[in-house]
Amino acid sequence: MFDFKTIRELYETCLYGDELLKDSTDEVGLEGWIRTNRDNGSIGFIELNDGTYFKNAQLVYDKNLKNYNEISHLLSGAAIQIKGKFVLTPNMKQPFEIHLEELVILGDCDESYPLQKKRHSFEYLREIAHLRPRTNTFNAVFRLRSVLSMAIHEFFQNQGFVYVHTPILTGISCEGDNMFHCVTNDKDPNAYFNRKALLSGSGQIHVEAFAMAFRDVYTFGPTFRSEKSNTKTHAAEFWMIEPEIAFADLEDDMQLIEDCLIFCINYCFENAPEEMNFFNTFVDKNLKSRLEHILKTPFRKMEYKEALEILQNAIKNGHNFENKDIYWGLDLQSEHERYITEEVVKGPVFIINYPREIKSFYMRDNDDGKTVAACDLLVPGIGELVGGSQREERYDVLLKKMQEANMNIADYQWYLDLRKFGGCKHAGFGIGFERLVMYLSGIENIRDVEPFPRTYKSMEY
Repeated sequence: MFDFKTIRELYETCLYGDELLKDSTDEVGLEGWIRTNRDNGSIGFIELNDGTYFKNAQLVYDKNLKNYNEISHLLSGAAIQIKGKFVLTPNMKQPFEIHLEELVILGDCDESYPLQKKRHSFEYLREIAHLRPRTNTFNAVFRLRSVLSMAIHEFFQNQGFVYVHTPILTGISCEGDNMFHCVTNDKDPNAYFNRKALLSGSGQIHVEAFAMAFRDVYTFGPTFRSEKSNTKTHAAEFWMIEPEIAFADLEDDMQLIEDCLIFCINYCFENAPEEMNFFNTFVDKNLKSRLEHILKTPFRKMEYKEALEILQNAIKNGHNFENKDIYWGLDLQSEHERYITEEVVKGPVFIINYPREIKSFYMRDNDDGKTVAACDLLVPGIGELVGGSQREERYDVLLKKMQEANMNIADYQWYLDLRKFGGCKHAGFGIGFERLVMYLSGIENIRDVEPFPRTYKSMEY
């Protein structure tokens, strides 16, 4: 007796000459949903999927079935239970098919079902987010998202990192003022906690405390930012991967970033091969070659100052950037980052040692007094993918930077205390998980890699 798990293994291993496939009379029992159903009057074909594998199983039925007419009129989306015979078809498009002997309708599908056998736009499918996982593209996207989540955990767990659940509710910010406020009382918004409460925009500051006890830690969870932006890369709710490593500097940090990215790419190729093939065929035909190029190409390092000089020379030579005002202190735009990684380096590159004034207060000041020990990893096709830094471990220096930024020192005293009580050099980085899913799938809009996206002026579900 076969089930979908066995069928999935047959697809993946293609054991056409194996003992498992020599008997074509094996009985199959499946439950799943109809993707398509077509009938030519004497014979019909159903594409069935039970959600455990990207490919469908083809069911074949004919007029010998007692409920042929009922089956022939079943609509896409219906949930059914079937029994049938497993038959090899090695010379056809699919390696096997299932000849139906019995079909039970578990849940019929109304004629108003909005997913039909045609190509739907991503914009339309966002309007029916509760149904779009049933389409090929989004089935692949959310399977990849699941596989990539496991890749993150396996990478860090295999190296002895401790997984820390940092707070979602917080009273402080380490990434600017675009924070959501939690209101607990109409008359006194801060009544519940007796102080302001925010939705966390990053787990970094809290996970640093655990790095001082466990050495190597990471947090991977939801974060929130309230930018009033409707670009393809902005969402109000997203997930962040944020490791922190003690007794480590910027070089150690960059090596960890490189190792993590390479592991994740290999893991997805190995554990989601059908989905990756689908993306390469229907979403981005250069996806596989671009990712394989990352795996084979050494990660270069480039000073921020050198990056500016390259951009300035490009403009002199006639390159038409939208933003041509290149100056010290510029926060590089996506077009600048992509030019450097795609046209100059032709591979992944770390831009390092950014101007002090454009980076966060917690990044370590370099000896030149002008730059901080920060890095952004730029990759072809997207630009910035990862941002990291060595943290400022010197109490007096950090205190001065916080005062210069007009921060409320009392709110951050516990963070300062980490430098006073056995502090050491340490570093970390952040990867926007959705941006990583976009990079590994070729999907261009963050709304299409989140199950139920929350964006500016949009929360339909």
